[in-house]
Amino acid sequence: MARPRKPLLSRELIVETASALVDAEGLDAVSTRRLAAELGVSGPSLYNHFRNKDEILDAVADAVSAQVDLSMFVEDDARDWRTALHDYAVSYRAALTAHPHTVPLLAHGPRRRPAGLRVADAVFGAMVRAGWPPAQATHIGALMRYFITGSALGSFARGFVDDAAAYDPADYPHLGQAHLLADRQEKVDEGAFETGLRALLDGLALQYETLRPPPNRR
Repeated sequence: MARPRKPLLSRELIVETASALVDAEGLDAVSTRRLAAELGVSGPSLYNHFRNKDEILDAVADAVSAQVDLSMFVEDDARDWRTALHDYAVSYRAALTAHPHTVPLLAHGPRRRPAGLRVADAVFGAMVRAGWPPAQATHIGALMRYFITGSALGSFARGFVDDAAAYDPADYPHLGQAHLLADRQEKVDEGAFETGLRALLDGLALQYETLRPPPNRR
């Protein structure tokens, strides 16, 4: 029997194709008509796998969540809660910066996405095991998502044009080097992320100290 010339349509192939479109052109590039054309199939055949475009975009977003390393949250991992949160944040941001157009979708939370829910479950479970009260563990999960997705929404450095004339010292006396920021995007943005992450974790560490019972006095 001759093999089909095109791969058989599947959820995985649809998500892979949609992800490539999102990465290249943004969320608005995805439509069932466009996807069908890219896949060389009829539009209705997509509905055998997804009910609508929103479900496809949910799957695209969840594929990004699946790239986040969660190994630091397993029970036998030796990292403490602070190191685990740091490593998780770095991995999560790396996934988002590789797929920046998905950030608006992920910023709204996991909804019914399996990989996104696994992320939330792993963070919450690890924080509770570390001794955080459940309510605080929930707050930490939310805080980390706010910080990470916020940092990935756009580049601070690229928000400044590389034209020195745009920063007249009479108007902006402290921005004499701002035109250089765009060329140093990675260094500036990565440095800002690490600075903010350390400050966030330092603050949590101070709160964590208050959870410890006072030493027994004789």
